[in-house]
Amino acid sequence: MRLLLAGGGTAGHINPAIAMARYVRSRRPSSDILFIGAKGGMEEKLVVEAGFALETFPMRGFKHSLSPKACVYNLATAGKMRSAVKQAGEIIDRFNPDVILGTGGFACFPPLYAGAKKGIPTAIHESNALPGRSNRLLSRYVDRVMIGFEDAARYFPKKKTQFTGNPLREGMVYSKKSEAKKLLGIDTPLVYSFWGSLGASEMNRITAELFKLEMENSAEFTHIHSAGTLGHKKMPEHLANLGIDINGYKKIDLREYVYDAPTVMAAADVILCRAGAMTVSELAATGTPSVIIPSPNVSGHHQHNNAHAIADRGGAVFLEESDCSAQRLYDEINGLLSDPERMERMSAAASTIAVYDAGEKIYKSLLELIG
Repeated sequence: MRLLLAGGGTAGHINPAIAMARYVRSRRPSSDILFIGAKGGMEEKLVVEAGFALETFPMRGFKHSLSPKACVYNLATAGKMRSAVKQAGEIIDRFNPDVILGTGGFACFPPLYAGAKKGIPTAIHESNALPGRSNRLLSRYVDRVMIGFEDAARYFPKKKTQFTGNPLREGMVYSKKSEAKKLLGIDTPLVYSFWGSLGASEMNRITAELFKLEMENSAEFTHIHSAGTLGHKKMPEHLANLGIDINGYKKIDLREYVYDAPTVMAAADVILCRAGAMTVSELAATGTPSVIIPSPNVSGHHQHNNAHAIADRGGAVFLEESDCSAQRLYDEINGLLSDPERMERMSAAASTIAVYDAGEKIYKSLLELIG
């Protein structure tokens, strides 16, 4: 199989593509896989680190504003789209793919549009419950639309839409909680928190205040926090402002990034997090009770739709960032840990939207398109 993967702009678009590339490679090791994305985008880091080849073309996203400055910017961006489609088409001609799969983001449009016009089998995978603009527009041209949440079906043409779920990271659902805790050397309840790969300033500040409450009250749980690239740089300042020092405090483990996330998620009793599509899918797959605070800063508030997909079924506690405080989080954590029956109900509810074989479904769908 010669597979071309397109998508970028945010990790939420890139990571599903990387997960699918790894799954295809596991099923068919001889496959030729190439990523295509925007020059200067996050894909230049994530795809290369994952060990896959990447080619890029100049492209930028549109601003979601009607201000005069934004309108001028968007007109210039639209003018550059034709050039981007042409350059993406040249990359497609050189690679000669059997099929093209897009996972969303502004960098996804030129190669999927160019590929569809060339008659190459094309598909998009929408990981969010509320689809992005690029995938909604591309659904007119591609041969198949695959969705991560059933709630997204109403936004796409019924005849070409297929529910597959979101592809999970390797090892996400195969570890037992007791075994995972043993690997981590933890013998207490575990709380795991993360607010994104870059870090959310306000939520990291609140997390620092949460650390203070945990220390003052001698909390009986261990807390692993992934602060993100920018958040980790600010945490020492947040902690200093509160007059606390977590160095040597064994029940708080502050990291820039959690590289063993599948193990930590398997070990966690409660998770505090944003509502990215992959995060919600992994919460469902592991059945972990969670407190979800969707980001108020993403376009279209699609994280709110993702959060509702699991919270409305009883699988998570939904909190707006504006209603969030360290005390509220501390109370939610203790409320959950002190009520095992409630946690079991939440776990069962979260599992109702879990899809464990999304990778296989997407793989088979691509084979069908190739024919």
